[in-house]
Amino acid sequence: MPLIFGAICPHPPILIPTIGQDNLKQISKTKEALEELENSLYSKKPDTIIIVSPHGNLTSEAFTINHSPVINQQPSLKVNFKDFGDLETTLEFKNDLGLGYQLRERLETKMPVVLTTEDELDHGSTVPLYYLTQHLKEVKVIPIGYSLQSFKDHLDFGHQIRKQLDKTTKRVAIIASGDLSHRLTKDAPAGYSAKGKEFDDKLIEFLKNKKTEDILKLDKKLIEEAGECGLRSILILLGAFSEINYQPEVLSYESPFGVGYLTANFSL
Repeated sequence: MPLIFGAICPHPPILIPTIGQDNLKQISKTKEALEELENSLYSKKPDTIIIVSPHGNLTSEAFTINHSPVINQQPSLKVNFKDFGDLETTLEFKNDLGLGYQLRERLETKMPVVLTTEDELDHGSTVPLYYLTQHLKEVKVIPIGYSLQSFKDHLDFGHQIRKQLDKTTKRVAIIASGDLSHRLTKDAPAGYSAKGKEFDDKLIEFLKNKKTEDILKLDKKLIEEAGECGLRSILILLGAFSEINYQPEVLSYESPFGVGYLTANFSL
């Protein structure tokens, strides 16, 4: 089966050691969970990682696939954390242009999809990739951005991705990058709302019990009040695994800075 791995990853830049420094101690469970995911992913030997991020060049009316080309056989996707004060940490990846184009051909007949050409990845992509590719330096990447289309459309988008993957011989992992509520404490970045914890608790419960339909039925006011950024990424992942016998495993959840960081593995 081409789809060999799936996971939910948070993306706070403080997870990068040179940025987080002493703050890493407060999210040690998240760091350990990402390291556990890295071991699992490495054992699967993926050829390509599809990373779904909330922070790329998004459009409200269409999903995006980053199709930044390889130039002179050099990696086309660059990673740095200079926006967060880290001028040292850098990574480079090759974009899987062939598979990305195949996905676009299938998806554009089903729903709105546009190609972008960004050679620098956003932190929603880079933080998970920093951890998950420690021993996968040659793995290729396909960066995908979600849209403001319906939640059902995001589920269908993931399902169509998996349909196309069934036609390839490559071993592919899908990573849903996203944080849960940004409003869990009084000093949270988006302010406090009691709805934040309610949203996180419900979403995690539904994920654990594979209640995708209940996730689709979550109250829109609750979602808005929670101030999340990961739900649509997660729905794309759930769509990709909708016809696969997987076991959801929550590896960690913590929120020391008022933002919910969920790390989960979709075990096959």
